[in-house]
Amino acid sequence: MYLVDQKLAKAAKVAMSTVIRAKKGEKVLIFTNMHADGQAISSALFAAAQEAGAAPVVVTQPVKGSLDFAEYSVLAAIRSGPEVIISISKQKLGKDLWALKKPYLVKGKRIDSAFQYLIAAGKARSFWSPSVTVDMFCRTVPVDYNLMKRDCRAVAKVLDRAEGVRITTGKGMDLFIGLKGRKAKSDDGDFSKAGKGGNLPAGEVFISPALGKSKGTIVFDGSISTDGDAIVIKRPIVAEVRNGFVTAITGGPDAEKFAAAVQRGADRVASFVKEGKLQAKDSGAYVKNAFNLGELGIGLNRAARIIGNVLEDEKVFRTCHIAIGSNYDNDAPALIHFDGIIKEPTIVAILPGKKEKVLIDRGDLKV
Repeated sequence: MYLVDQKLAKAAKVAMSTVIRAKKGEKVLIFTNMHADGQAISSALFAAAQEAGAAPVVVTQPVKGSLDFAEYSVLAAIRSGPEVIISISKQKLGKDLWALKKPYLVKGKRIDSAFQYLIAAGKARSFWSPSVTVDMFCRTVPVDYNLMKRDCRAVAKVLDRAEGVRITTGKGMDLFIGLKGRKAKSDDGDFSKAGKGGNLPAGEVFISPALGKSKGTIVFDGSISTDGDAIVIKRPIVAEVRNGFVTAITGGPDAEKFAAAVQRGADRVASFVKEGKLQAKDSGAYVKNAFNLGELGIGLNRAARIIGNVLEDEKVFRTCHIAIGSNYDNDAPALIHFDGIIKEPTIVAILPGKKEKVLIDRGDLKV
């Protein structure tokens, strides 16, 4: 275990007492890798959980990417039924081989991860922080959660009513995202009840686009995640969208790298089936959804800044982000979920009766 400095100890205490609200006797399962930031943060969280009277355990596994599998011991630990699950991974926790072969069902929806199943079924609460650093944790976790909750409630209220949104920017973005029948989720830093979970740092409202109902042009100009390192975008990445799917990605070297990562997410499906890691009957959906519009998110953490780490970048105030790949309503399964940041957007919600409500005006929150 690492020695915990004062700033990190304070941030960990906020995470455990304000965000998760760990209780005496609760099992707290913390996953990490052998990297200095992860070990330091996990040690601080372990100490904070003990101080709260909980029973923490730290499990360390090799670094996993978005197309890798979690170790069997990690999967078994999740299935042991802890009340709190925390992932402080350098990249990802890893895919669930067992659940990919035999998905869980919750309210008629298939879930290919025991981690996500425990949240969806209301059996555990969680936060996950892939690629978090000590600096990021110390800066963006001890924030004004009352203000964040207010912002999240206001944004979610508009998105819940909206039949769609139109997003434009001064760089040529013009995209309609259908939202009819979808409900927004708030990553507001309150993961204190079973069934709740999200990122830490927190600070976003996100929603799954209605399937097949989005069209137009996305212009990513902040940063964007891939199956390797995130790309800090030098020349905007332009994605054309038709019927809810990306049909073309252009814009130079950064666009080429991103397009290649998305294609790998589709191509890898065949090897998963061949290796017995995914059922053949599900492969078509996984390939198709590698190009799906999987998320619209709005950043609401005033302490966050764009640093080339999408975990923090997507929380930055005055930005939104759009993901390509799987969604959060579990009806568009894919092996990937890549978030791209858009700076200073204008977002207009289309309400019933074709009424319009300005949600964000060139980055300024209007609700």
